[in-house]
Amino acid sequence: MQRRDWIKNVLAVLPASLPAALWAQGSDYPKPGATLRYVVPFPPGGLTDVMARLVGQQLGERWKVNVVIDNKPGSGGQIGADAVAKSPPDGLTLLAITLTHAANVTLFPKAPYNFNKDLKPVALMAGSPMLVVVPAASRIQSFKDLVAAAKAGKLNAGSSGNGTPPHLTLALFNDIAKTEIQHVPYKGGAPSMTDLIGGQLDVVFSNFPESLAHVKSGKLRALAITSATRHPAVPDVPTTAEVGMPALQVESWTAMMVPAGTPDTTVAKLGAEIVRILAAPEIEERARTQGFRVDARGPDQFAPFLKSEIERWGHIIAAAKITAE
Repeated sequence: MQRRDWIKNVLAVLPASLPAALWAQGSDYPKPGATLRYVVPFPPGGLTDVMARLVGQQLGERWKVNVVIDNKPGSGGQIGADAVAKSPPDGLTLLAITLTHAANVTLFPKAPYNFNKDLKPVALMAGSPMLVVVPAASRIQSFKDLVAAAKAGKLNAGSSGNGTPPHLTLALFNDIAKTEIQHVPYKGGAPSMTDLIGGQLDVVFSNFPESLAHVKSGKLRALAITSATRHPAVPDVPTTAEVGMPALQVESWTAMMVPAGTPDTTVAKLGAEIVRILAAPEIEERARTQGFRVDARGPDQFAPFLKSEIERWGHIIAAAKITAE
């Protein structure tokens, strides 16, 4: 079944999956002119922020409401998540989350909020793969060379911080390959790219948009991409499955949640609208140019995905003995 046909089927059955009376109760959400606060727990300009602004703009135009993007960075996305978890459950406060939040469940067992109990899944939106990149002058010419070099001697790998997708991807690589590439955390992806280009780092399992321009300019060499299929922006870069490591498949996804007490009818309506927004060809194209692969799923499909991601990264974090510090 084609992805668009699948989305149509989801939209067709979603309202019918709820009792008609309950669906009608949610029909006045949101009231025209209402203000929706969309909390992004990361700085402006990043992948999560870009997708939130794209979806937020469309929600505002379609529903005739005001959508305010509220950036609340800090503590690996916990500050913004905590603020939403403690907000009124009226559907007017939204939270952007990422793979980082799934990892945080294990990394921060004493967080000021309970991720699984205090927040409710609304929709998965899109994912962005990781690029395995080395300096252009590196002796490592291929992914197989990387595995061999990692087994033969000491290598280091930069990331945008402890518990971030680049760090988790490195940990997964080490677990699969039975290697011990040393992790070097940075405060963001940009500085790690600078040191990689300068030769201070051996490799980075990078967020796709952070390294793509450097690959295009020839400053970095891409060894593999962690997606199921090759990416049109780098068609010559093989997938990790093609180079012999199919288990190293990672996407830095982004999604939406709301406070746990938000009515199911509100969540269903919001989730269905997000799926509709992302099904529009022009929106899908805008997302693609930002490095995303649209993967729109409503609450019923997103909830089990989120659960599986929490479990997956929990196992990897435990095996690699990753801590938040």
